[in-house]
Amino acid sequence: MMRHFLRLQDFSKQELDDLLALAADLKARQKAGIEHHLLKGKTLAMIFEKASTRTRISFEVGMFQLGGHGLFISSGNSQMGRGEPIRDTARVLARYCDGVMIRTFGQEIVDEFALFSNVPVINGLTDRYHPCQIMADLQTVIEQKGRYSGLKFAWVGDGNNMANTWIEAAAILGFDLALACPHGYEPDPGVLAWARSRNTGAITLTTDPREAVRGADVINTDVWASMGQEAEQKQREQAFQGYCVNDDLLSDAAGDCIVLHCLPAHRGEEISNDVIEGRHSVVWDEAENRLHIQKAIMATLMGGAK
Repeated sequence: MMRHFLRLQDFSKQELDDLLALAADLKARQKAGIEHHLLKGKTLAMIFEKASTRTRISFEVGMFQLGGHGLFISSGNSQMGRGEPIRDTARVLARYCDGVMIRTFGQEIVDEFALFSNVPVINGLTDRYHPCQIMADLQTVIEQKGRYSGLKFAWVGDGNNMANTWIEAAAILGFDLALACPHGYEPDPGVLAWARSRNTGAITLTTDPREAVRGADVINTDVWASMGQEAEQKQREQAFQGYCVNDDLLSDAAGDCIVLHCLPAHRGEEISNDVIEGRHSVVWDEAENRLHIQKAIMATLMGGAK
């Protein structure tokens, strides 16, 4: 059966582990200069309703390295921007391309696109989930720590798409996750309820960043105001006081902890310059791994994994 990559909860632990293993293999091949044209002659349509640096470049370069082609489509310069129904665009692109990646606002957009597409659809980011980023983060954790099991993960900041997807990952893969979010900025309650119903890793929610990072091996954060929330910037700056990942906060974490940030970063807000440039930071490896995990996802979904 044809698969889409819309949210982590659609996949089993074994399937996610297989993607991580393939990503490590493809990264090793690329570093060794070994050709890996697993998608030779295939095309990925890349639809963007949100601005992008890492998502566009990593998918486009990834398709090139796999021997295929990535086709950039701005919704504002397509018929989608003039009101063409999502289902119509989905059915037409499936006649031209071998896969579709969408970076947009509502999760319902990628869900509907996938429903009417007979080629794989990949969620490049929505307001609810960011599965490609979390998979890249997990690949980075494995590279740095040798595993994800038995580690404590901490999330500090907004209960946004990143927090929601970390909750999914913890529930599927079985590691402990502590989230610190201010009142009114908690993760999606439906995602949290789904995760806790699985009775796997311990998932806790607090308003105290120090409680969340205490003894943590992996610490994650993101901007306080995501795309589309710019008008709330001042309000959020007040709500998130004390939620900056800085050296003082890290003093409560494990001494060999690593710090992740999906970027772009607002230095001095959610993360200090000293931390993002310091010895605990692995954000540049994390950013690079978007390329490798997405290649694994594309190769698996689009029929080239081997």
